[in-house]
Amino acid sequence: MTSTACKNCPLRNRTLFTPFTDDELVFMQSFKTGELKVDPGTTILLEGSTSPQLFTVLSGMGTRYTTLENGRRQVINFLFPGDFTGLQAGLMGEMRHSVEATTDMTLCVFRRDDMWNLFRQHPGRAYDLTWIAAVEEHFLGETIASLGQRDAIQRIAWALVRIHERLKAAGLHKDNRVPLPFRQQDLADALGLSLVHTNKTLKAIRAMGLAHWSGGHLELKKITALADLAMIDLERPQQRPLM
Repeated sequence: MTSTACKNCPLRNRTLFTPFTDDELVFMQSFKTGELKVDPGTTILLEGSTSPQLFTVLSGMGTRYTTLENGRRQVINFLFPGDFTGLQAGLMGEMRHSVEATTDMTLCVFRRDDMWNLFRQHPGRAYDLTWIAAVEEHFLGETIASLGQRDAIQRIAWALVRIHERLKAAGLHKDNRVPLPFRQQDLADALGLSLVHTNKTLKAIRAMGLAHWSGGHLELKKITALADLAMIDLERPQQRPLM
């Protein structure tokens, strides 16, 4: 199977991601061992496993979740192109959550054991890993604040704005529409809402003329008003490292 050369990576030219130096590009090509293509529903990383691999999402989308003792699933967040996953097992010995493909996905594959070469040979790239971990911590903090302080319509407005702007910055937009192939149940799980409440709230947001999510696509018709409803500032996602 042909693997995409790092110099030809379609994500590199997206304004969301910081540019590579020539040395970083050479190293990342040596760090990458290949690509993995998976179908929707495939488990990429399993909670409790000790995966020898790390991944960057080249295309497609996935879901991070953990399974509770009663068998119910708690969605942590979603995986989008450019996201790096598997670091948890690399540092803690095993995964504390699972990752499942929501759509067809292509992932760049890296050897977990080679991560230490990253720290030794390219401290700048190693710092990027720290940055990625810090951003995930910040996002989880914002999620907790949403669960604790926002009501249902504010939570959903917050999620739609954040997801839309992240996908738009990754170049996955056409006019005001972005692909959003998840189920309403996935969004409900992520926001601590019932499916019925989520469905009613999405209908209310649509009736207000703010957003429309159907057929696997999300269209924000009045993004400023939706951000005001969510009680957040409308700002472009911060430029981020691409591993």
